Amino acid sequence: MRLLTHNMLSSNIKGVTNGFPLQIEAVKVVEKQVDFNPDFLKNMFSKVDWTALAAASKALGYADLPEAAGADMLDSDDFLRRFHHALLQLHLEEGALVCPETGRRFPVSKGIPNMLLHEDEV
Repeated sequence: MRLLTHNMLSSNIKGVTNGFPLQIEAVKVVEKQVDFNPDFLKNMFSKVDWTALAAASKALGYADLPEAAGADMLDSDDFLRRFHHALLQLHLEEGALVCPETGRRFPVSKGIPNMLLHEDEV
């Protein structure tokens, strides 16, 4: 699971008011090469919750993103490459996503998060 996907997921358990961002418990992380596309990154920047992305990248062992980022940084090739690496090349292969409010663990297996809810959670 890419961090781009993680940045769009939240816990939808009944009664949860703050299900984002899901915390990451990483067991296995892999890097997969993806072609660098600065235009895509510039378009995605405004859609990404930066604080959640920076925390998620640290949870996967990548601490090269700044704590805060602004649109003025999109002119820097170095920044865009670090953003690209965190957003698209880091993959959570095995582990879990944890609801910040309930502590409910959603397993990630072979890069696929299982976000299915139990009957009593709907």
